[in-house]
Amino acid sequence: MFDLLDKYRVNELHVRDDADSGLKAIIAIHNTRFGPALGGCRFISYDSTEAALLDAVRLARGMSYKAVLAGVEQGGGKSVILKPKGAYDAEKLFRTFGRFIESINGRYITAIDSGTSAREMDYIRRETNHVTSTSDEDNPSLYTARGVFEGIKAAVAYKLKRDLSGVKVAVQGVGNVGYLLCKFLYQAGARLIVTDIDSARIQRVKEEFNAEAASPADIYRTPCDVFAPCGLGGVINDKTLAHLHCAIVAGSANNQLGETRHGDALHQRGILYAPDYVINAGGLIYASLHHSGNKQLLIDDKTARIANTLTEIFTQSEQQRAPTSEIADQLAEMRLYQGLSEAA
Repeated sequence: MFDLLDKYRVNELHVRDDADSGLKAIIAIHNTRFGPALGGCRFISYDSTEAALLDAVRLARGMSYKAVLAGVEQGGGKSVILKPKGAYDAEKLFRTFGRFIESINGRYITAIDSGTSAREMDYIRRETNHVTSTSDEDNPSLYTARGVFEGIKAAVAYKLKRDLSGVKVAVQGVGNVGYLLCKFLYQAGARLIVTDIDSARIQRVKEEFNAEAASPADIYRTPCDVFAPCGLGGVINDKTLAHLHCAIVAGSANNQLGETRHGDALHQRGILYAPDYVINAGGLIYASLHHSGNKQLLIDDKTARIANTLTEIFTQSEQQRAPTSEIADQLAEMRLYQGLSEAA
């Protein structure tokens, strides 16, 4: 376990196993140099505790990188709750989780993620104030989708030297963020090809945005300008890379690269990759700034600046002949750790 924490430079790991509520939760805090750790609560089924732990630490590091490159005063953290196999009382489970968060004394602030919604955040709020994305706030998915849209525009302008009109975008996953992204892309004149494991979601996007449908397996093989992963992570891997027929990979999913080397593989193939934790930072920006009482204008401004950060990364990647994923990591680590060794 400690080797894993050292690998991802995670500072703190908190675990809670509560038999009464069925809560089995992990909170990973990667870094708090610039403020309390902020990151969503993932509530899904895992094959093992080890898989849940790996998810938590990888996502926590991604949140630190995301926060520092987005310019918000937060650290990075993530929580995962292993979904019970049997029946459970959701309110009891999430209120117990809220007390778990409260016991960390403000070092971690939670938000929605895969498997959670405003309802669960409302349960958590009854036990702690260290929570965002409740029902009295905007859905952060709107800001995530807006940031991804701005990022795709920047990537298309950089790589293809054009606007989005007529650009073919293959969207993998049309849930909350994916659906809103499709809306923005459609309004900008893009052509959409979509897939999802939920056929009703596909039908909705087909009807509303004149999208074509592809099967989950075929979406990788679909010729397109932009491949936009908007579901779970790890989709750029040894199995899928050979099938990609796109100029750009840019979407909302976290941890899109199966391994670090897959960023280099994209680079070697001439595919421009928008690093996930940069392009999908809109939700974090909203959650952070809204939680700290900032005005909407600042939220909108920082979300729009995602495009500027990506263009800087694309430019450095071209100049240094290095993968965009590597450039983004270097920028994030420089800002996170600069000056610490000298001060030690």
